[in-house]
Amino acid sequence: MNTKRIPHGLMYEDFEPGRRFRHHWARTFSDADASAYSAMTMQYNPIYFSAPHATSAGYDGIPVHPMFVFATAVGLSVEDLSEAGGPFLGVEDVVFKKPVYPGDTICAHSLVASRRATESRPGWGVVEWHTTALNQRGETVIEFRRRNLSRMRLAPQHVVS
Repeated sequence: MNTKRIPHGLMYEDFEPGRRFRHHWARTFSDADASAYSAMTMQYNPIYFSAPHATSAGYDGIPVHPMFVFATAVGLSVEDLSEAGGPFLGVEDVVFKKPVYPGDTICAHSLVASRRATESRPGWGVVEWHTTALNQRGETVIEFRRRNLSRMRLAPQHVVS
């Protein structure tokens, strides 16, 4: 069987610190999305399934679970940042700024915060991005930093002794 591999994603050298990415996808959350996520992840907090509880807690209605918003924001960035592969190294400084409600649409953009070659894994580097997601009104709903290993296009050569 003859197949052709089509490479996707960017490499370590493409992530110059300070480079900005405006991720072109956006995601609108529906009532069904919010309910399904809360049910599948067994969220027993009534703000995620009871409008009276949500409004008594200060929300404008039943909010979309913030971890669903976080996972969606990461997903919006994958095509530009980590689609080429490389292990996920973690996320830090997650700040939920505003609740997201069914009917809201979020988009995201990222800034290359840093990069460095690894000593323990030749041919790879660690890249860190700062991602911000905004709603349709331009309000920041979440910010976070994440890191991945990223393959180098020009991997250093090793001398075998």
